[in-house]
Amino acid sequence: MPSYNVLVEVSLRPGIADPQGSTIERSLPTLGFDGIAGVKVGKAIRFTCEAADEESCRKEIDDLCQRFLTNPVIESAAITIS
Repeated sequence: MPSYNVLVEVSLRPGIADPQGSTIERSLPTLGFDGIAGVKVGKAIRFTCEAADEESCRKEIDDLCQRFLTNPVIESAAITIS
């Protein structure tokens, strides 16, 4: 069975406050980093998945994200399979 490299990037849904991103953005000018805006904080999860084909892999990862890796109420996931 083939093994696929998976990257899941979890981010807050639009309209959800990002206090970590806001704190980082406010701190940057103090550290000499001017002109940086729109800072968002998320998480990246990398792993391998054994599946019959890429479509099966994607279905399994979608289910994993919905049930375990994200809080679907406030977070969304971007899945990259290679």
